[in-house]
Amino acid sequence: MSEAAWEQIAAVSDVEPGGRLSVVVEDYPALLLRAGDQFYCIEDVCTHDGQPLTDGPVEGDVITCPRHGAKFSIKTGAALCMPATSPVRVFEVDVRDGLIYARSN
Repeated sequence: MSEAAWEQIAAVSDVEPGGRLSVVVEDYPALLLRAGDQFYCIEDVCTHDGQPLTDGPVEGDVITCPRHGAKFSIKTGAALCMPATSPVRVFEVDVRDGLIYARSN
């Protein structure tokens, strides 16, 4: 299997610190999150029931599903509490020349 290609998904200026942006990576709905100068990109679907995580609160490196309260690490995708038991997909992020790129890990 070949390595996934980098896709340009946004510009750094598109996402304020603490902000988020809905994007598409490799045909998956994804959520680009900015914590300070760090960017994280996760699939925008709760693994518990398919609810979008788009409007879920983020505290530190944890996003909470707004529907049933499942929590996920935005760094690793790990499910941190019930009702979710499976991780969310995490995309690798690279920032170059003010542009943000992502690909599958």
